Amino acid sequence: MTEAKYIWMDGEYVNWHDAKTHVLSHTLHYGNGAIEGTKAYKTVDGRCAIFKLNEHTKRLINSSKMTLMDVPFSVEELNKAQVELLQKNELFEGAYIRPLVYLGYGVMGLYHKQAPVKVSIAAWEWGAYLGEEGLKKGVRVKISSMTRTPNTSGMGKAKAVANYLNSQMAKFEAVEAGYDEALLRDDQGYIAEASGACFFIVRDGVLISPPNDNSLESITQATIIDLAEDLGIEVVRRRVTREEIYIADEAFFTGTAAEVTPIKDVDARVIGSGSRGPITEKLQTAYFDAVSGKNEKYLKYLTYIN
Repeated sequence: MTEAKYIWMDGEYVNWHDAKTHVLSHTLHYGNGAIEGTKAYKTVDGRCAIFKLNEHTKRLINSSKMTLMDVPFSVEELNKAQVELLQKNELFEGAYIRPLVYLGYGVMGLYHKQAPVKVSIAAWEWGAYLGEEGLKKGVRVKISSMTRTPNTSGMGKAKAVANYLNSQMAKFEAVEAGYDEALLRDDQGYIAEASGACFFIVRDGVLISPPNDNSLESITQATIIDLAEDLGIEVVRRRVTREEIYIADEAFFTGTAAEVTPIKDVDARVIGSGSRGPITEKLQTAYFDAVSGKNEKYLKYLTYIN
């Protein structure tokens, strides 16, 4: 990880190595916390801008509400903090931003009402999540032996820290088996999402993505669907089976960190030509145009920091 100078903690800017919390912080023991992943890009005019800042901050607040944490800051205050943090850290070439709502030190035991709600925001330089080569040539994917935690067993729509143990185990399994990423099915056997990204396939020119019945409501996924419609690409939201992926023409992941990452094979079955397909490439180009200020329609989603 590339360190920055400061981390924002509850309204104060703290030196990177002084951003600490107590070992008995409630979230550390019981897993109730909410995170976001937001990204800033160098834009075509030389400035730096955060893409869909407001949407990400609102989702952070919503995730916290779902998991019964009252965030002591407004959306506007958190948006301002993220802009100022990038400015103070001089991250004008782009950055990944990680807001965190967590329960601090004060009580132990499962009942968390009296635990103080704390908020921190960190930001640092971070390249392509699945590698620069992966963006061009595609990544290898394994369908996990684990299922995505079902809605009956947790707050699946919350971007909650506890949900990511499931993702972490699936990712570890995939990487140790020689793959780059894991794809999880829901408890009925249909594709849900990757360990930290949403999933698309292309069949006969149609872009298909599973519904968010048992996955995070992805901001990047929604952006890709909008961009596809702008390009005249038909979009269908429906359940997808494992077998259908194997015979897809194209497949790719989307997410703030994953951006638009093509998939070259799944469970050793080559997808399409085994490299980035034409529709994936069009959407990848369109996405990077949107976040870098090249598409006038999407300028309203950019929050400039300089």
